[in-house]
Amino acid sequence: MDNQRNLLLAVALSGLLILGWDFGMRYFYPEASITAPIEQSEPAAQTSAGNVSGTTTVAGDLPEGAEVPAGPVDLEAALADPRRVVIDTPKVAGSINLVGARIDDIVLKDYRQTVDEDSGPVRLFAPARSDGQYFAEFGFSTDGRQMPSDAVWEADGERLTPSTPVTLTRTDDKGITYSIALSIDENYMISAEQSASNATESPAVIRPYALIDRTSTTATPDEFIIHSGPIGVFGGTLYDANSYEELSEIGRDLPEGAVSWLGFTDRYWHSALIPGEGSVDTAGFRSLGDELFRTGVTYDEQIVPAGSTLTQSTRLFAGAKDSIVLDQYEDSGITYFGKAISWGWFEWFEKPMLWLLRTLNGLVGNFGVAIILLTVIVRALMFPIAQKGFASMAAMKAVQPKMKAIQERYKDDKQQQQQEIMKLYKQEGVNPLSGCLPMFLQIPVFFALYKVLMLAIEMRHEPFIDFWIKDLSAPDPWTVLNLFGLLPYEVPGFLGIGVLAILLGITMFLTFKLNPSAMDPMQQQIFNIMPWILMFVMAPFAAGLLLYWVTSNILTLAQQSYLYSKHPQLKAQAEKDKAEMAKKKAAEDKAKGKA
Repeated sequence: MDNQRNLLLAVALSGLLILGWDFGMRYFYPEASITAPIEQSEPAAQTSAGNVSGTTTVAGDLPEGAEVPAGPVDLEAALADPRRVVIDTPKVAGSINLVGARIDDIVLKDYRQTVDEDSGPVRLFAPARSDGQYFAEFGFSTDGRQMPSDAVWEADGERLTPSTPVTLTRTDDKGITYSIALSIDENYMISAEQSASNATESPAVIRPYALIDRTSTTATPDEFIIHSGPIGVFGGTLYDANSYEELSEIGRDLPEGAVSWLGFTDRYWHSALIPGEGSVDTAGFRSLGDELFRTGVTYDEQIVPAGSTLTQSTRLFAGAKDSIVLDQYEDSGITYFGKAISWGWFEWFEKPMLWLLRTLNGLVGNFGVAIILLTVIVRALMFPIAQKGFASMAAMKAVQPKMKAIQERYKDDKQQQQQEIMKLYKQEGVNPLSGCLPMFLQIPVFFALYKVLMLAIEMRHEPFIDFWIKDLSAPDPWTVLNLFGLLPYEVPGFLGIGVLAILLGITMFLTFKLNPSAMDPMQQQIFNIMPWILMFVMAPFAAGLLLYWVTSNILTLAQQSYLYSKHPQLKAQAEKDKAEMAKKKAAEDKAKGKA
């Protein structure tokens, strides 16, 4: 009866664990939204982030009496405006809005919105007052007045490409000519050189600025291990203290220290301003209300005498968080630019694992197969340790009689008993913890692979088997409740028990069964239900992670079978222990029956 009660209690606690785990996963790791196409069939009413009445912005105040545009705009209509300069590179397409000199149209050619091949490219930037507004602006403040947001600029070219830079110019009513010389590289970096030429007869006080405005409605969730929101490097230290919600609460955030770069980051996408030479007056982040946010840098005011020119350079990154590309920019002098990816403390281990996966994928052409090969490599490297652990287990079995004798001799003196047992271990060359070492060594591998699957854009939308797993970074789509993919809907949370989760439970159950260690009935019952608990717990995780674990379990089964054949005394001793345990239990039951 006690065992039955304990089993029921274990099952109840397991159910609570599963429900608690699902709630915790949804709280700490909300499902990341895929950047959707920005359509304006029923647009929400928003005001321009650059023209919110009554706000003081990172880049200075609006000029007095400025007309504040109101109401939403249609994306297609905004992009059809002829006053635009085309952006075209191998990785980026889009346009520059000559009204306001804004870079407000960027799509990423190499990445689709969804796993469907006919889905359009990911849109990163969109015009002000569209549903997904997200844009960069380079401008000037002259004599304390910010340049009008509706100022129309002229361009000396029709296309911005890596080989054809474009310069935007305009002259104000005082006779000061402003220019923004734009160039772009083969990846995602735009360089802007801002100039102001004073052709008047008196000096002017001019302040260049650069800003990025965006809405948080299209941002990926800020998760426990994946930061989404304001980010930058200040004083040589990565700064990502706040989410969008936290920035809304504090209103304005001006981190201390010299700024190397600052911007907004998502799970896979990133935008950042990299200030050039010149004294920075203000750099930071602020909330503009209505889920609108700004990051920007303003340079010190400079007195530009008549006939003189002021020049200031700033770079803008707008693209995918490809670790190779980011590291190249970091190597070129942008401090910690690669840390825009939330690698965390284990970056030293995660990045080599990503390199190995990329290398294996280059050989086999499939990241799923690359994960399987990675598992084989990891288990092969750990095999000598496992072999030594099994040898130690065999030695432990051999010294069991001597241990029991010591325990009987010093049963009233636990301290002396421990000392004698440790002395026995030393004499016999036995390490009781060596059998656990392979398991502990796999923990950092498992965690690093989890981070790589979650963070590395190389894993996004990567299939294993096209008709089954189309995205290794997402959960297994074939679940029991959708009849393994036959019914066209996704099953959320812990109910989404997929094929890989079932295989995980089965293979783990078999590894426990193959273990010859003798256990009391309660331990045996716990070990019997543990694989099925883990099946529920792991079901919502990325398919690539489950693929690694299932492969690891299969290799463990093969490894255990081989090592047990090399150490038959383990099984023999286990059978003897089980027989003694069964005999002892029968005696206890008989005694209870008489009582």
